[in-house]
Amino acid sequence: MRFKQALQRFMMGRYGTDKLNMWILGGGLVLCLVSLFIPFPYVRLSLTLGSYGLMGLAIWRTFSRNTYKRYQENRRFLLFLNRIKDRKHRYFTCPKCRQPVRVPRGKGKIMISCPKCKEKFPGKS
Repeated sequence: MRFKQALQRFMMGRYGTDKLNMWILGGGLVLCLVSLFIPFPYVRLSLTLGSYGLMGLAIWRTFSRNTYKRYQENRRFLLFLNRIKDRKHRYFTCPKCRQPVRVPRGKGKIMISCPKCKEKFPGKS
């Protein structure tokens, strides 16, 4: 019981884990497993060091006290991941107000109108 309270007290004000951390840690584990089956020593060493670097980065992000920066990194990663997963839409940013605009894919060259500032700009979906 005392260990749990001490750990909670230690982690207070720290960032913890998020989806980006899980992806980084997973990438490190995959690199480590791949390096086990590589017969060339220098390639194996570089893959192993890369996997240790990724795992160290995940641990560093977990214990970081700069929560705002870690939150922004995770938010950008999730936006990137969602844009890759969304195969039915294409995303543009308005050149005037930087508002993200979602349009359906496969419509060819179109004029996109921003819902926020009503600016019209060309785009290819």
